[in-house]
Amino acid sequence: MMGRRTRSSLLLTFTLIVSFSSLTCPSFSASTDAFVFGGCTQQKYVHDSPFESNLNSLLTSLVNSATYSSYNKYTIMGSSPQDVVYGLYQCRGDLSMPDCATCVARAVSQLSVLCAQTCGGALQLQGCYVKYDNTTFLGVEDKTVVLKKCGPSVGYKTDAMNLRDAVLGGMARTGGAYRVGGSGDVQGVAQCVGDLSAGECQDCLSEAIMRLRSDCGTADYGDMFLAKCYARYTTGGPRAYTKSHSGKHGFKA
Repeated sequence: MMGRRTRSSLLLTFTLIVSFSSLTCPSFSASTDAFVFGGCTQQKYVHDSPFESNLNSLLTSLVNSATYSSYNKYTIMGSSPQDVVYGLYQCRGDLSMPDCATCVARAVSQLSVLCAQTCGGALQLQGCYVKYDNTTFLGVEDKTVVLKKCGPSVGYKTDAMNLRDAVLGGMARTGGAYRVGGSGDVQGVAQCVGDLSAGECQDCLSEAIMRLRSDCGTADYGDMFLAKCYARYTTGGPRAYTKSHSGKHGFKA
């Protein structure tokens, strides 16, 4: 039913969708269901196949679980190895459970359209992340850059850049899978996917923060999404990290 495919196909499609979306979507948004990036594998499954049934079961499990947990992972076994499907979801660390459940449900709904009849797909919204595949990725550290986005340069303002570096450095040293930091007008947030160990999470976030500082230079804001973690910052202004209309914290466009 399905041939083998290389992992690069998913990354290639990620790049295409992110490149298009970055032209129309702001880097930060107060809405938890605002699109950040998405991607699909090129490999297709057969309609009404055992794999499709298992995938539907997986996606239903993700939506149901999000009503009581901010992260979960599943493996749905099949009668043959080619019918196995793996998946997970994760909500941003500051979301309430109702907001988490709403975000995951919307992500699954959008993913079903974006990646219709494909064997793998991933979608990052502002408030949550959902991924599934027919090849296991659970518990595997992956520091591939999926999305990098830097704002316009504000020039090297010593005070602002020192604050930015201090905030990012603080987040790099802080433990936990979800980290926030702020000083003055500079705000930052970082998070790992929940299937990483504490050591893998630290390694991934250190890489994301290092790349963010080096690649975004003197930009007034920056996003660095790796496959299993992300780090973001803003120096204030119209994209300040503030409370959204729903009372939750988010980057306001």
